[in-house]
Amino acid sequence: MTGYGKAVVPYKEKKINVEIKSLNSKALDLSARIAPLYREKEMEIRQMISKDLIRGKVDFSLWVEKDAGADAAPINTAIVNNYYQQIKVISAQTGIPEPQDWFYTLLRMPDVTAHTEVEVLSDEEWSIVRQAIEEALNHLVDFRKQEGAALQQKFQEKIDNIENLLKSIEPYEQERVRKIRTRIVEGLKEIPEVEYDKNRLEQELIYYIEKLDISEEKQRLSNHLNYFRETMDEPGNQGKKLGFIAQEMGREINTTGSKSNLAEMQNIVVMMKDELEQIKEQVLNAL
Repeated sequence: MTGYGKAVVPYKEKKINVEIKSLNSKALDLSARIAPLYREKEMEIRQMISKDLIRGKVDFSLWVEKDAGADAAPINTAIVNNYYQQIKVISAQTGIPEPQDWFYTLLRMPDVTAHTEVEVLSDEEWSIVRQAIEEALNHLVDFRKQEGAALQQKFQEKIDNIENLLKSIEPYEQERVRKIRTRIVEGLKEIPEVEYDKNRLEQELIYYIEKLDISEEKQRLSNHLNYFRETMDEPGNQGKKLGFIAQEMGREINTTGSKSNLAEMQNIVVMMKDELEQIKEQVLNAL
């Protein structure tokens, strides 16, 4: 769910900037910083974002850069002229000399320079802002798609590795049965005073070996691997589903490990766990 998108559009004396960043999160966690002029549209902006970005910790920023001349406070010529006339009258009546630097004096008077306009968001400007938001969202979605394609390839590689490791267990299964049988028989031989029924021993060995049998775990794990592949190819947002499948894969691998009383098999199980752990880390980044 990581992604980044930005758009800059001009409007009159302004440059409208939109920036969107997203990180992994189980749900949509949206933080928005919006320039004061556009705050009345915050709900609409949030709806636009939530429509395209289903999950993720999203930081949205909308700000304006104005031309240097656009922020210059206008000089009210009517007020300047009024002050000028008043000062001349007062000077004539009182005999106080007129100021030598008229501009310095007049520009320091109250209300000579002040913003008299209240900025209002027009439909035209909002239309431009919407386009900028949509453009930034498209950039972020494209970024996510590229990340998703690379992620799918990574998942496929890890799933194939687990499948190959699972197959590599098979040669050790028969060897394990032979070693268990040999170990038990040899142990009994070391106790000469003990007599045992060979038929009963065979029955007990079969029961013991069946308890250690991993055929079902292997079959279920193989099914989970195929289901993971199929889910990756399905349309829509399958990130959570992939996470659930990975959990089920972990259960089968853990059970296989608990039944594998052969060092070589346990080593393979550890390698499968390592591959699966990498899948679990990355599946958080999938929608």
